[in-house]
Amino acid sequence: MLTFYYAPGTCALATHLALEYAGAPYEAKRLDFKTNDQRSPEYLKLNPKGRVPALVTDRGVLTETPALLQYVAQSFPQAKLAPLDDVFLLAKVNEFNSYLCSTVHVYHAHKGRGYRWVDASDEAAIEAMKKKAPQNMADSFTMIEEQMLKGPWVLGERFSTADLYLYTLTRWLEGHAIDVKRFPKVADHKQRLEAQPQVQKVVALHKP
Repeated sequence: MLTFYYAPGTCALATHLALEYAGAPYEAKRLDFKTNDQRSPEYLKLNPKGRVPALVTDRGVLTETPALLQYVAQSFPQAKLAPLDDVFLLAKVNEFNSYLCSTVHVYHAHKGRGYRWVDASDEAAIEAMKKKAPQNMADSFTMIEEQMLKGPWVLGERFSTADLYLYTLTRWLEGHAIDVKRFPKVADHKQRLEAQPQVQKVVALHKP
C-alpha cells in the first residue's frame, strides 16, 4: 500500500490522478497549508523539503512530480501511462514533464511566492515578479499550444502522465486571469479530461 501526501491547489494533483488511473493501491493524506501541516515535525521527517507531493513506498519516500509520475507509470505498466516500450517517446514524456516542473511551475510560483527568490522585505521586487507572472504563464502556454501539444494528447494519440501534469497546470491559468480559450488545443485537452470519471473523483478531493 502506497501513502500519498497532497494539498489542494498544488501540483500534487498530477500524481494523485496518475495513482487513480493506474488503479494503484494507495491511501491519500491531505495536508492543510493554511495550518502549515507541511512544516509539522511528523511530515518533515518524511519529506524534509516541506512540500507536496510525497509518496511513501515500501522502499522509501519519493518526491518531485516528474519522478513520481514515472514511478507510477513503471510500477503499473498495465495502465499504459507512459510509452515504456519506446525509449524516444518516453524521453519526450520526461522532456515535457520537466518543462512543466522547471519552467511553468516556477513562473506560477512568482505570483505568490516571490520571497523564494528575493528577500521578503523587497516589496518592489516581489511585486515585479507578481506582475510578470501572467505574461510568463501565457508565453509558456503559447509554446505548449503551438509546439508541444500534438493533440488530442501531448504525444498525439497516445495518452500519458504528461496529460495529467498538463491538466494540473492548466487549471492554474484562471488564477492569473488568463482565459484558457486563448489556447484552443489546451482548452480542448482540459475539457476532455474533466469529462473523465477518474479526474472528477480526484478533483473533488482537492477542493479547498
